[in-house]
Parts: sequence; C-alpha cells; structure tokens
Amino acid sequence: MIQIYHNPRCGKSRTCLAFMDQANQEYEIIPYLTETPTFDDLKVLLEKLGLEPLQLVRTKEKIWIENYKGKTLTNDQIIQSMIDNPILIERPIVIKDGKAIIGRDLDLVASFLD
Repeated sequence: MIQIYHNPRCGKSRTCLAFMDQANQEYEIIPYLTETPTFDDLKVLLEKLGLEPLQLVRTKEKIWIENYKGKTLTNDQIIQSMIDNPILIERPIVIKDGKAIIGRDLDLVASFLD
C-alpha cells in the first residue's frame, strides 16, 4: 500500500493526492501533523528517502528560522526538532515498496509509481 505523509493545508500535498486519485492509485494518508512520527519512524523514513535529516527540514519555516537556524545540530537533534515541530517535515512524502520520495514534482511521483 502506498502511504503519503500529507498536510491538508499544503497545496503541493493536495496536488499530490489529486494526482494519485486521477491515477486510480490506492493510498493511505499519514496525517503527520496530528500523528507525529516517532524518532525511529523518522530514521526509517530518512533511510527510505536516502536523505540526511537536514534535507527533510523545511528550513524556511518560521519555527526553524527562529529556533534552529545557524546552530550546530547533530542529526539526532535535527530529527528531534521535526518530532517537536512536525510542520518542519517536508511534504508530501510518498512511500512505496520500501522506498520514498518527496512528492512535490508530479513527474517524479509518476516515475516513482511505475
């Protein structure tokens, strides 16, 4: 089953879901803002994405700028910042067959689903 980390207030996230619907793909929504992933969940997700923690952070978010920007943080501290403030997690994230992508580019999503 395809899973999607989804923020309903994010246009890119809503567009990704609409794309999935048009492609007749079944998926499960992970409402990560209300059901915050655990530390281990994020570590596994980062492995599936092939990214370092900072690459998953929305560094232009006000929370990041005011609390974390310019600080030297370990990967574990960056992961903890996303747990404490899930709005910092980039979205949408599409997970399929043990792999994941950030689904902001629909062409990339289409290729990923093939």
